[in-house]
Amino acid sequence: MNNKMIAYILGWVLIFEAALMAPALIVSLIYREQAGVFILISIGLCLAAGFLLRWKKPEDASIYSRDGFVAVALSWVVISLFGAVPFTISGYVPFYIDALFETVSGFTTTGSSILTSVEALPKCLLFWRSFTHWVGGMGVLVFLMAIVPLAGGTNMYMMKAESPGPVVGKLVPKVKATAGLLYKMYLGLSVLELVFLLAGRMPVFDSFCTVFGTAGTGGFGILNDSFASYSPYVQVVVALFMIAFGVNFSFYYLMVQKKPKAAFGMSEVRLYLIVIVTAITLITVNICTAGIYGVPEGIRQSLFQVGSIITTTGFASADFNLWPSFSKTILVLLMFMGACAGSTGGGMKVSRFIIWGKTVKKELYSLIHPHSVMKLKMDGKLVEHATLRSANVYLVTYFLIFAASLLLISLDNFDFTTNFTAVAATINNIGPGLEVVGPTGNFSQYSAFSKLVLSFDMLVGRLELFPLLVLFMRSTWKD
Repeated sequence: MNNKMIAYILGWVLIFEAALMAPALIVSLIYREQAGVFILISIGLCLAAGFLLRWKKPEDASIYSRDGFVAVALSWVVISLFGAVPFTISGYVPFYIDALFETVSGFTTTGSSILTSVEALPKCLLFWRSFTHWVGGMGVLVFLMAIVPLAGGTNMYMMKAESPGPVVGKLVPKVKATAGLLYKMYLGLSVLELVFLLAGRMPVFDSFCTVFGTAGTGGFGILNDSFASYSPYVQVVVALFMIAFGVNFSFYYLMVQKKPKAAFGMSEVRLYLIVIVTAITLITVNICTAGIYGVPEGIRQSLFQVGSIITTTGFASADFNLWPSFSKTILVLLMFMGACAGSTGGGMKVSRFIIWGKTVKKELYSLIHPHSVMKLKMDGKLVEHATLRSANVYLVTYFLIFAASLLLISLDNFDFTTNFTAVAATINNIGPGLEVVGPTGNFSQYSAFSKLVLSFDMLVGRLELFPLLVLFMRSTWKD
């Protein structure tokens, strides 16, 4: 394993994190907040550690599969450890485990929080907290690969390890160009949402923080009620952009290339939109029949909550804890499905459900016609055996981690619904669950041990399980 190159990459990550804290420092100057001093100290720590690690670029800059997984996993751990520093040294989140939970939740675009009153934080820390969503949405190393020549032509291993979804490919021949193209589309959509929010007279600071959370499908709100007090216009705009950021970015690439037929021919995008429309319809009928809302407001509330949950954003415009069981069950099921592969959303991904559905169909067909040969196809292309195997292994591993996490946090003696949805919300990078960890609650009541377990779940969920698990294999560290 190329340890020197991995250390060099970690150094770049820390320098990159220091640069990312700079906007929060500027916010502290604008609002004349003393907490900016702690941002400055954190920047200094990141720079010191970063320059120490990347003092000299190794002669062998090769990054292969194992190195790529280790580099990505360690990068996310390191950026979270240092990103938590401003919260703790400022005293606003005095316990480091709590600050780490909050920061991991930010970078992994989960949105689960231990804060009982987010409005008590100074604006510079609120900005940094929300900005971690935008950074983590597309990926830390994807951004680095777009601007820094890290490891020549072997960058693809890192992109595969960090990008969400079962299949990752290059949009254009060079990985660096692909990374740059992804971030251009990401930035373009972010700016477009910002324009719409400002047009709706949303305060500038609120607009930026909202864009960060929406684009990264993160969910950190800057108000205690999340989005309940914002105007219907703002709620609809945010809901539509949450859904837009949950679409596979290959769709936007094809649209830019003026290939709308190919774009809308993507089975994953079609199923994603069908599920959203179906869920909105069912929940609207359910909550309106129950007399909770009138039809127009029922449509808006179901649109917002469905868009937030399936994209694993985690914003809330209503306390869906109070909705009928049928609607809550739909939302919980959407937690597991998640958004499209190649988007900023979390969850298991729509493409995997397509693969699993086709696998079941193939198995049933084989039972009826035992001598037949049926090949799995998706969008007219054969699904390779490696992709199929990876999807099946992912499913088994996912539920093993889910069961273990559920067992461990049950030591805190919360009810089953709270614990089950807490694990579902963190491993799927969603944010709120039900009951104690519902949209009006938080994760502060869990013990430090449970917060570490749930932090692990957030990281393992964002990195699609395997990159983080590789760190725990003995063979990973052998020459």
